[in-house]
Amino acid sequence: MEYVSLYTRQHENSLFELETKGQITNKKIYVKLHLLDIAPFFLDRYDLFVKMAEERIKRSEGEDYPIWCSVSKYNCLKPIEKQVVYALKVPKDQVIYFDGAKWDLVLNNQYIPRDQADKRDFQKLLQKNGIKHTFDIFDRKYTGAFDDVKERIVNSWERIFEIDDRSIFKVQANLWKIEKTWVKKIIRPGDDFFKELEDFQDTWLE
Repeated sequence: MEYVSLYTRQHENSLFELETKGQITNKKIYVKLHLLDIAPFFLDRYDLFVKMAEERIKRSEGEDYPIWCSVSKYNCLKPIEKQVVYALKVPKDQVIYFDGAKWDLVLNNQYIPRDQADKRDFQKLLQKNGIKHTFDIFDRKYTGAFDDVKERIVNSWERIFEIDDRSIFKVQANLWKIEKTWVKKIIRPGDDFFKELEDFQDTWLE
């Protein structure tokens, strides 16, 4: 079985779940507590991500949302107060890779073009409908309006899984869970991050 290196920063409470249950999962309540007043918008997008991701790797009961991971220790979020970083070795067939820059477009209700020609074609569609920005057309007040534009935008979001740029600053990874056996290092606030991981090799670009 082929394993890959991943890194993820999680709340220190996850350590208890790891010890007692032998794994870490991401629950809806965790996301709500983290996002607070902006949770409704992001949960709508996360639910869509879950639907698309599950077409690639099935989740099990209790795995509400995926766990966001970095593919490199060089752009991983570092440990801070009440947060730890897990350095993982994960079976490759459990990893859902995606383009983080394209995901940002999803969060902003933007179209993900297939190529430059497709981008120009979509711009013509916006001009035809008198639309300058696509973010607002998903508001409730536009229900029933611009349906063809909205459908084309939403259908384009599957392209987050098409990785055109293999940069460690764009590629991200998701897991439905973290098994205890996958955890090879736990880096805490105050630890020498790169010294702790000096023998831990990134694998994404291999």
